[in-house]
Amino acid sequence: METKIDVLGISGSPRKGNTEILVKKALDVCEAEGLKTKIISLADDISTDEILNDMVDARAIIIGSPTYFANVPAKLKELMDKTIILRRQGRKLKNKIGGAIAVGGSRNGGQEYVILAIHNFMLIHEMLVVSDKETAHFGGIAIGRNLGDVLNDKDGLETTENLAKRIVEILKYKF
Repeated sequence: METKIDVLGISGSPRKGNTEILVKKALDVCEAEGLKTKIISLADDISTDEILNDMVDARAIIIGSPTYFANVPAKLKELMDKTIILRRQGRKLKNKIGGAIAVGGSRNGGQEYVILAIHNFMLIHEMLVVSDKETAHFGGIAIGRNLGDVLNDKDGLETTENLAKRIVEILKYKF
């Protein structure tokens, strides 16, 4: 079966905002390199089955999350928990490329803990977690309290773009 999605972006925020903006920025980088992308926003009414099918279909998955008390929001955690079926049905996310993006209200607002939660999820699924090259090391990390604030965060945009570039690099090298 031919893969229909090269890079799946999941915005794990319960609302449309800065997280979705950054996930779209990352996917724009991938599209500019000729990769087919798809974004899913957990703020939309979308079935879990559709999300799980897209995760299985994708070659790489970027998960973006806002920082809620130094962790992912409940809606994203619920999706993560529901992926246990993919592990039980033959580790269907194994060897997929994975990257993380986190947005918080301040520079040291718990984003690295959010990235760690996403990385742990990916590692348990035996995914291949990538960094963002030479900038922040863990993935896209940005500040954004109000809608659109992330567009003014030079470091956040740079780490997000570098994460996407690294995913493109590995997809072209590995697959």
